[in-house]
Amino acid sequence: MVVRVQLSYDRSGRGEPLVLIPGIGSRRQVWAPVLDRLKAQREVVALDLPGFGDSPIQPPPGTAAGVGSLTSLVSGFLDEMGLERPHLAGNSLGGWISLELAKLGRGRSATALSPAGFSNRREATYARVSLQLSVRIARLLEPRADRLFASPLARVLAFGQLVAHPTRMSPADSTASLRALALAPWFDETLMAAALDRFRDGEQLSVPVTIAWGEKDRLLLPRQARHAARLIPGARIVILRSCGHVPMYDDPDQVAQVLLDGSRD
Repeated sequence: MVVRVQLSYDRSGRGEPLVLIPGIGSRRQVWAPVLDRLKAQREVVALDLPGFGDSPIQPPPGTAAGVGSLTSLVSGFLDEMGLERPHLAGNSLGGWISLELAKLGRGRSATALSPAGFSNRREATYARVSLQLSVRIARLLEPRADRLFASPLARVLAFGQLVAHPTRMSPADSTASLRALALAPWFDETLMAAALDRFRDGEQLSVPVTIAWGEKDRLLLPRQARHAARLIPGARIVILRSCGHVPMYDDPDQVAQVLLDGSRD
C-alpha cells in the first residue's frame, strides 16, 4: 500500500519534471546552487524527506525507518503531486531512494550522486560512525552556528568531509545545513536502518541510470562507483572532478550538466 503524505517542497521551472531528493540529515535547499541551471530546461521539484528539513514525520504509527519506508512515502508524495513518472535524481541516501523508485516504475530515468547502498561492511561502518559523530557535533554547535560559521575555517572543519571546497558554502547555508542535521527527528533511526541495508536487484532497472561520484568524496568512497557499475548493468558512470560527497556546492555547472544529461529521454 502506498501511503499518501505531504512533504515540504519547492517547484519551479519548465519542461519535463525532475524530482530532486537530498540525503540523510539534509534539506531541499542543498540543490539551490544548481537550480537556476536546471529550471530553464526542467520543471524541478526539490523535496524534503519525511522527518528531515521542513517535512514532518507522517507515516502511520509503527512504520519502520529505512530506505523501504522512505521510498514508499516519496512514492505517495509523487501521487499527491500528480507526478506519475518524473525523472528522478538524488544525493547520498536520496540517490539510493531515486534508484528504488525507478525499480518500482516511478521514474523515466534515475541519476544518483554518490548514492548510499553500495558500500561493503567496513565502508558502511565507517560511514555510520562518521555520521553519528557529525550529528552529535552538530547538536552541540547548533545554538552557536550563526557566530561560528562567519569563519571560513569553521566551515572547513564542519563540512570538510562532505564538501571538497567548504568555503564555497555561504555562512547562511552552512548554518542552515548544520541546523537541519542537528534537528532532524528521524535521523538516528534512519541511519541505523540504512547502515544495515544494501542496494540490490539492480538488473530490475529498465530506465536510463546515471551514477555520478565525487572524486573527493570522503564519506562514501569513490571506489564504490565500481560496485554500483557491477550491480546496475548498463548504468552510465560519471566521476565528478574536484567534487565531494555533496557536490552541488563544489561545481554547480558540472553537477547541473550531469543532471540534465541523465534526465534526457
